[in-house]
Amino acid sequence: MVGPEHRLWLPGVNAVVLDQGQVLLHRRSDTGDWSILSGILDPGEQPAAGVVREVAEETGVRVVVERLAGVTVSPQVVHTNGHRAQYLELVFVCRPDGPGQVARVADDESLEVGWFPVDALPPMRARTGELLRLGLEERERAWFRPV
Repeated sequence: MVGPEHRLWLPGVNAVVLDQGQVLLHRRSDTGDWSILSGILDPGEQPAAGVVREVAEETGVRVVVERLAGVTVSPQVVHTNGHRAQYLELVFVCRPDGPGQVARVADDESLEVGWFPVDALPPMRARTGELLRLGLEERERAWFRPV
């Protein structure tokens, strides 16, 4: 069921793209907030392929996925069209696929894109900071909320 009275359950991917102590962020066109790169998987799409696609679509940067950093569930979201959704969030750590790539606004989902030192990030929503921290933490295994 789809519509404002029904909550959609969707698979989402998030990219913490790191390069030489900097992280790639974009300022979202829907909220104006700085955020890590993210998106919804296409039906049947593998998660790692989906995160690579999303980063390229939004910034023009080709990335290589290095690891799955975390698996979590988003808070409920109410979109501007009134639809309610909640996301299974897969957080991947990525790196650029080769030197010399220039990040740019590559679609209508971003107002700006840029590389930021991990110790000098722009203001962002608390939830975005939590997902970013999952990618910045050095863990051998993906984080998930224990049962």
